[in-house]
Amino acid sequence: QVQLVESGGGLVQVGDSLRLSCAASGRTFNTHVMGWFRQAPGKEREFVAAIGWIGGSAKYADSVKDRFTISRDNVKKTLILQMNMLKPEDTAVYYCAARRSLTVVTTRSEYDYWGQGTQVTVSS
Repeated sequence: QVQLVESGGGLVQVGDSLRLSCAASGRTFNTHVMGWFRQAPGKEREFVAAIGWIGGSAKYADSVKDRFTISRDNVKKTLILQMNMLKPEDTAVYYCAARRSLTVVTTRSEYDYWGQGTQVTVSS
């Protein structure tokens, strides 16, 4: 079992940075692929970034490449999303997700565990 709790969201201006954290509990964290998804009002929940067991494999949505960085610490059992140069279109609820798999996937239906989300609002 994996329990996930996101934090770090807030209200920022265009061009600002935010650091989202996901605190995980459970003995199997180190064998789970981890990902970030986001959902804006009236939109489907979309993939943002994902990372493999030891951080060697990472994938990003085209919309966040070169601005966001995903990382993980398997000792502290935390997942990080560093968001730079934020844009209004980044406004959404951001969710942490986990999947027990060797494969880094980008489809939300393939993730097994989810946090409750943290709100990110970027004003223009």
